[in-house]
Amino acid sequence: MELSIVLPCLNEAETLEVCLKKANSFLQNNKVDGEVIVADNGSTDGSHEIALKNGARLIHVKEKGYGSALFGGITEAKGKYIIMGDSDDSYDLLNLNPYVEKLREGYDLVMGNRFKGGIMKGAMPFLHRYLGNPVLSFIGRLFFNIPIRDFHCGLRGFSKDAFNRMDLKTRGMEFASEMVVKASLNKMKITEVPTILHKDGRSRPPHLRTWRDGWRHLRFLLIYSPRWLFLFPGIILMIFGTLLSTLLVFEPITFMGAHLDVHTLLYTSAMILIGFQFASFYVFSKVFATTNGLLPKSESFDKTFDYFNLERGLIIGLILILAGVGLTIKAFYQWGNANFGDLEPSKMLREVIPAVLFLTIGIQAVLYSFFLSLLTLKK
Repeated sequence: MELSIVLPCLNEAETLEVCLKKANSFLQNNKVDGEVIVADNGSTDGSHEIALKNGARLIHVKEKGYGSALFGGITEAKGKYIIMGDSDDSYDLLNLNPYVEKLREGYDLVMGNRFKGGIMKGAMPFLHRYLGNPVLSFIGRLFFNIPIRDFHCGLRGFSKDAFNRMDLKTRGMEFASEMVVKASLNKMKITEVPTILHKDGRSRPPHLRTWRDGWRHLRFLLIYSPRWLFLFPGIILMIFGTLLSTLLVFEPITFMGAHLDVHTLLYTSAMILIGFQFASFYVFSKVFATTNGLLPKSESFDKTFDYFNLERGLIIGLILILAGVGLTIKAFYQWGNANFGDLEPSKMLREVIPAVLFLTIGIQAVLYSFFLSLLTLKK
């Protein structure tokens, strides 16, 4: 069998029949050896009977969620290629040739582009059209270097082999985003075809919730790109904090009429500490996601952890701890020379603050090194 058309369904009795008739007509008119699958997610409105009456394979998916329904249907699909759509008649299932042609050419994932194909009046809410989809699609291109202009089009095609290699984990609305991200991370061939979005034929509101589901997609993109969530902010904080702290350790500075002294040094030191924690969390999240199959392993991953191991982490941490201890001893000696009385705060804090910073980062480096070794035990 060449093609399986998979439609998720949850109480879609109003529009399911017209979708099935269009899908069946496409297969017959274009002489494509295929099947139509309805992945039902617990309908109670008679959708089951409609699916069977129109010759569809009915797959019952107990686990709730958009991704669960699709995953269940795709897993049961017999076709070499799969096209997933919606059961609300918003996509023209009579015109699937552009998808099939690209799949036959060897593309792993074929995405629809509604902005290029056309969005009919009333088919997409204003916020989705001009804010949600453009912003999330831009973030997806920025984070993952994916040449896709419409990240969340519900009509898309892919090979069954590509789907298996994606090893998708999410079962909610993030399923659609994960598919594109995993295809890119696994270096699959991705392309787009123009797709027209029609106003859906249902009288009830859609299952999609603008802010809740938009946040879920954004959260997923951030979690799957720890460089942007943790590493880059951490590096910026550490660089900025180190430059300012280095200047303030020697003497106060004046900037645009403001006198910056040890109080500012305390905050710039905190920047370094927070930046170090951000960067450390990048490493943890990257290791956890890779070792648990959420992200594909790359050559750079193995090279990085061949170099940054427990022993090197311990050495770096101990050096920082010794530096902190040395500055602490120096400050204590100066306090002793003053008969353990009052000291000039501006002068002493220039030694005490760096000492505390070195001690804190050094201890964290030791602990993080042990924790990292636990995460990589499987490797």
